[in-house]
Amino acid sequence: GSVGLASSLVKTTMRSAVAALLLASAAGFSLAPRPAAVSTPRCSSPEMCGILAVVNSKLSPEALRLQTLTLQRLVRHRGPDGSGIHVVQSPDGKRCSSIAHERLAIVDPLSGNQPLFSHDMKRSLAVNGEIYNHKQLAAKLNDTTAFRTASDCEVIVHAFDEYGVDTASKLDGDFAFVILNDETGEVYAARDPIGINSLYMGTGLDGAVWF
Repeated sequence: GSVGLASSLVKTTMRSAVAALLLASAAGFSLAPRPAAVSTPRCSSPEMCGILAVVNSKLSPEALRLQTLTLQRLVRHRGPDGSGIHVVQSPDGKRCSSIAHERLAIVDPLSGNQPLFSHDMKRSLAVNGEIYNHKQLAAKLNDTTAFRTASDCEVIVHAFDEYGVDTASKLDGDFAFVILNDETGEVYAARDPIGINSLYMGTGLDGAVWF
């Protein structure tokens, strides 16, 4: 009895295995061993910029600039067309902030270097992305002061002057950006709703906020 039962179980198991193989084959799956992973050059064809921001660090302006420049090199492969950095100190002199950008020039390759600035130079912007409705948004702004560049992203920092924290909801595009208020040290950071462009946030050992 036990031998017959074991034989029956073996046959059932074999039939199930064969059925699984047939289903896998019909679905287009391969049960063959996967080939070894092939390493490729790091970001051999860059398709986006790189941004970095450090907010309210206890480092001196000189030390923070050096630290930012050092870490900025880690994302340089993402933006081979230009680099920019802006460092500010808080009014009380106790904290510093920096904002940096590695550029992949697509729109306005001649004058669109970042960080970008508000008309009064009190806010700086580093952004990765493309704003599809930048012309329509610029046309709706109450402030008609001419932009410094033809970059599709400059409108973000000017829109912030009028829309504040609602700025991101006015944008149509893929984006991740940081706006730094040079006078107050306040920061506004956002990314597109889907997350096409990633934006990471962390805290440094000295309590600084990193993007």
